[in-house]
Amino acid sequence: MSNIDDSEDFELEDRGPSRSQNRREALAVFELAERLVGLSEPQIKKVPMDEHLRAAVQHTRRITQNIAKKRETQYLAKLLRRDDDAVAAIRAHLDVDRDAQRRENARLHRLEQLRDRLVNEDEAFADAVELFPHADRQQLRQLVRKARDERAANRPPAAYREIFKVLRQLDAAQAKPTADADGGATDDTDTEPT
Repeated sequence: MSNIDDSEDFELEDRGPSRSQNRREALAVFELAERLVGLSEPQIKKVPMDEHLRAAVQHTRRITQNIAKKRETQYLAKLLRRDDDAVAAIRAHLDVDRDAQRRENARLHRLEQLRDRLVNEDEAFADAVELFPHADRQQLRQLVRKARDERAANRPPAAYREIFKVLRQLDAAQAKPTADADGGATDDTDTEPT
């Protein structure tokens, strides 16, 4: 015979989250607080939070001693745990910001690879012109030639850097009409590559 009384139904939902779950959530909020403290001043200004939290973040950023900074970060996390809506808004903002940064990094890496190919491979010039049809071909050819000469003469890579700047400008000019078509007004003066 069983000694368990069937009339008592124990439901896990009634007990609430486990202690381990509470700890995981608290650590996640602490990591969020650390991320906030690690942001630069312009980034902090863009984060959606009330002035009380912003002041707490600024105060924590000013502290230089490790133990005191950790203690203040824990206090900031405590303040954040009191406001679930603020935590959700901050997380959403930082995740969008992180995704945008990843996309920007990937774009810059593609441009760096194209620059390297331009300097190292003759056939890469046709790919670059195909990718950026409005590019000044003569300027690009001259820069590639200068970069190759600089590398051969073991000089500082000024033209190599200039190629990257030109590619970045071409890419930005090419992306701008697409962004304008998605919902902004077009301005023909800004689409010309410099």
